[in-house]
Parts: sequence; C-alpha cells; structure tokens
Amino acid sequence: MGEPGISEVDRLQYFLDQQRQAVLAIIEGLDEAQLHAAVLPSGWTPIGLVLHLAGAEAMWFQRVAAGTQPTVTWTDGVVDPPYDPDAAFVTQHDSAAVIEHYRAQCRISDEILRSRGLDTSLPGQHGIPWPDEPITDLRWVALHLIEETARHAGHLDAARELLDGRTGLGPR
Repeated sequence: MGEPGISEVDRLQYFLDQQRQAVLAIIEGLDEAQLHAAVLPSGWTPIGLVLHLAGAEAMWFQRVAAGTQPTVTWTDGVVDPPYDPDAAFVTQHDSAAVIEHYRAQCRISDEILRSRGLDTSLPGQHGIPWPDEPITDLRWVALHLIEETARHAGHLDAARELLDGRTGLGPR
C-alpha cells in the first residue's frame, strides 16, 4: 500500500525523474570530445545515447501515448541521417543541443503523463513488434521509460568510468 497523499502518477514521475537526472549527472563534466567518443566495441557514444533516450521519450509518450507525430527542429545546422535500426547511437549534433533536446522531450513527456489517466488506452502505435506482453496503457509506457532510462544510465555509467575513471554519479 502506498503512502497517503502520494498518487501513482507522482511515484512513477519520481522514479522516471531519478533516472533522467542520473543520465544527465553521469555525463556532466565530460567535454565535447568525450561525449562523442565511442569507448565500447558497439560504437555508441555518450551523447548519441542521450539522443536515443530523447527519441525514446518522444516515441513512447508523444507517438504512442498521445497519438501525435513528434517533430524535431535543430538549430545547429546538422542534418540527421536516415534512421538505421542497426547503427550505433552516435550523432554529429553539438552536445548542448542534444541535452536541451532531451530535456525538452522529457518536459513534453511529463505533460502527457500528468494530463491523462494511467489506464488511458494508447491511440498511437510504436511500429516495433513487442514480443512479451501487450502495450496496454499509459502506465505501461511510464514503466517502460523508467526501465529504458535506467538501463541506459547504467551503460553511461560504465562509459564514464572508461572515459575518466569516475563512478557513482547521479542521485542514487
């Protein structure tokens, strides 16, 4: 049983925010070269992974939960290549632009999470076959984003250790 006065939405928001804050804390203090450095054989970069997380926020909350088409306008002059599901998470965008884009997508996600009931059915589709369970409602989307963000925060934690030896960054 939960604490009186704390809603399920508040709890989900809290854990999602904790993971988002961990992502940003882990990369804080890395310079542009480090943010764009691939330190694992798969080739992804820390800033590329943050861009992936921004895309996950947009796809799951905007496209799937709200049924809208996310749009992105970059002001740094970099044109995104066509989507390649097998490519490593990398980007040519400036890290400050990617971080602001991630924060903006999180704000939009928060608005969607707070504006609908958790049992609300999903008007949009994600377009990816989901093998284990049906994607049923906004609650599922919020839980999935907590899982996705936590998983990639762990990846970023390992990359940070390889880049400069720092560990244990973030709110937890």
